[in-house]
Amino acid sequence: MRLAMEQGRATSRDIVTQSLVRIATYEDRLNAAITINPRALAEADERDRERKAGRTRGPLHGIPIALKDNIHTTDMPTTGGALAFARLVPPYEATLTRNLRDAGAIIIAKTVMTELANWVSDRMPTNYGSLAGFGFNPYDPRRDPRDGGDGRPVLATGGSSSGIGTAASFWAANVGTETSGSILSPSSATMLVGIKPTVGRVSRYGVIPIAADQDTPGPMARSVADAAILLGALESPAPDPNDAATKTCAAPPGRDYRRSLKRDALKGARIGVPRAFYYDAVATPAERGSNGGINDAQKTVMQDTIAILRAQGATVVDPADIPSIVTKDLTHSLVRWSVCSGPSDARGRDEDCSIVFKYGMKRDFNAWLASLGDRAPVKTLEELRTWNTAHEATGALKYGQSQLDISDEIDLQADKARYQADRAKDVALAGREGIDAALNANRLDALLFPGNGGAAIAAKAGYPTVIVPFGMVPNTSAPAGFDARPAPFGVSFTGTSCSEGRLIELAYAFEQATKRRIPPPLD
Repeated sequence: MRLAMEQGRATSRDIVTQSLVRIATYEDRLNAAITINPRALAEADERDRERKAGRTRGPLHGIPIALKDNIHTTDMPTTGGALAFARLVPPYEATLTRNLRDAGAIIIAKTVMTELANWVSDRMPTNYGSLAGFGFNPYDPRRDPRDGGDGRPVLATGGSSSGIGTAASFWAANVGTETSGSILSPSSATMLVGIKPTVGRVSRYGVIPIAADQDTPGPMARSVADAAILLGALESPAPDPNDAATKTCAAPPGRDYRRSLKRDALKGARIGVPRAFYYDAVATPAERGSNGGINDAQKTVMQDTIAILRAQGATVVDPADIPSIVTKDLTHSLVRWSVCSGPSDARGRDEDCSIVFKYGMKRDFNAWLASLGDRAPVKTLEELRTWNTAHEATGALKYGQSQLDISDEIDLQADKARYQADRAKDVALAGREGIDAALNANRLDALLFPGNGGAAIAAKAGYPTVIVPFGMVPNTSAPAGFDARPAPFGVSFTGTSCSEGRLIELAYAFEQATKRRIPPPLD
């Protein structure tokens, strides 16, 4: 797009018009956007005038980008997908929104999302919100046909961020946010490249939070090159005084990740396969949740992936198991240490899980509401819960609000020591005794995870991951007898803190060696 504009073969108005026509053609089937920018064409004209006058703002000049609707814009509502915030126009922009505008981007739309990033109810399906309903996967945009169903998609869209519009070419790329899987999961499900950055690389100021300990925005695009360009535009030129975590990683020179687009980067690379739990189910039963493992079709995809990595000159260490996964010491077992979630993990029943999410939601969500001043439709998490109950008849509580309930019962002072202990355990098991231990023991550049399977461990440590489109597998969640279309399935490269540059190198080399992304078969 940028080259076409530089060469005079297209204008920003041409590109934005094509985006708007594409949205008009398919939006009713996909429900990708909550809001379309009514000034998109006027902004395109302004970018064209600037280009004609010899001024380009940056690498996204005149290019349409969409934002997840928990990212502040002051010219469109920021709703979080929630009825309570339907008319909220924040009093300030997110830092990343300002960075995108400085880079020349046109914020064309706000995307559908799971309500409040899927911390409302443990029963809420992905990409459902009380404001906009369900989003649909362009790789099979049909409803689940089972009797008594709730109208959900037959093929899930993944995570709380939406990749729908980017996959269907509504816009060039979009920005998602992740607390645990909400960039990687939808990227895998809609055949996109997703970069979940190190926590702090991209400012969270002006983003509706779950828990600042793990929250991060990041790019979702149709190619590694596009995602890398967008990541550079999202990153601030200097630490953001409104987000202390932005001091964690140094930006590359010029915030330009294109220097990492190396076709031969797999030659000599060392990549580990964390086979226990992430590929093969663990023998020792987990007290809660899954014992892990992937199905045979997914294993075939990963076998193909490993063969390609070796053919491209990488050394694949298999297995390169994660110590906190295979340990027999249950006090240091990540398999036995999950996130407290739902009514079964309410106060008094949460001794064996991490309270970081439910503590962080009360602390950070209330602070976010306070930052809105008189624009805030409710002032506290407690008021939001009361508002939802009062508006149940209009759809505010289709799936309940169990996550909000268990967060609101937190006492930020009395529970602080417990939260700090749980956070320290999360970081230790996922980082020092987890990803870092596996990387260091085997002298690895990255770990290779199936799909978004490694999202939770990387999220707890705050570490980066790049996911690349690769395979298609059967949709095993579809009902028997239904002619379900295949489901996309990506592969992920995960590294230690601030290793985005190296991960982009590996992901780009793999993408260029395979080029397996296919557009959705919309008809």
